[in-house]
Amino acid sequence: MIRNDLFLAIFVMAIWGFNFSMIKLGITEVHPLLATAARFTLAVIPAIFFIRKPNVAWRYLFAYGLVFGVGIWGMASWSITAGLSSGMSSVLLSSNALISMAVGIFIHKEKASMRKVIGAVTALVALLVLISATNGNITLDGLMFIMIAASCWTVMGMIVKASQTTQAFAFNVWGMLFAPIPLVLFAVSLYGPGIIWHALDVWDFNTTVAVVFQAYPTTLFGYWVWNRLLIRYPLSTTAPLTLLVPVFALISGYFMYDEVLNIAQIVTCILFLIGVGLIVKPGREMKQEPMSAKLQES
Repeated sequence: MIRNDLFLAIFVMAIWGFNFSMIKLGITEVHPLLATAARFTLAVIPAIFFIRKPNVAWRYLFAYGLVFGVGIWGMASWSITAGLSSGMSSVLLSSNALISMAVGIFIHKEKASMRKVIGAVTALVALLVLISATNGNITLDGLMFIMIAASCWTVMGMIVKASQTTQAFAFNVWGMLFAPIPLVLFAVSLYGPGIIWHALDVWDFNTTVAVVFQAYPTTLFGYWVWNRLLIRYPLSTTAPLTLLVPVFALISGYFMYDEVLNIAQIVTCILFLIGVGLIVKPGREMKQEPMSAKLQES
């Protein structure tokens, strides 16, 4: 990867990592489902008027919007409200690599290389130690929500693969069209229409800044750059870069919210990311693909 592209890629990973702190900023007063709905509304409008619909069936776009909006980012945001630190939310979301690998082996009967098996065992053991060594930055409810988000990431990958799209950015934008309404309906079904009026009452400057950051630098700019890099370089070059996202998330969580890890968590975070790295790094036999295996952390 040439130097300018490498710097740009690292910059996007920093944005995606910092995004978890911005999520926390935006859901201090507003329910995470509604804040996430606002994020995707801004990301879609007006971008969708300038980007042609990808050549896929509407059902794939609807399914993508539902899973990406509610299943992944609705639940990931809710996990922070439920007591998970912003940095730990990013780390645990990376467990989607373990889930995807398990689905591939046990459902699709795929074969796993020794490198991937070693990576999975390392990541799984580290994950269990990481959870048990909590210093209050992991809660049961928060863990439940982030595991739902990680599982939905695997489902999202299956939807993208089934659609057979080669227009990753357009697919992402048009799919997000179907995220806001299910998020709002889900919130209303749980708390009643009053949740919307409450959000309007408590909406403040911090919420606006957080939502705008998630919509434009994180979602639109981040995906635009990322998909350009996927076209130019093989996955073996680009995929490992996504492991920088949890690192930047932990750093920003420390400086913005004084989120601190104990020694055991620092060690296990490193081992966990090493294990995930062994899983996500494609083998030499894999050819470059125009579509990301997963539309990474945003």
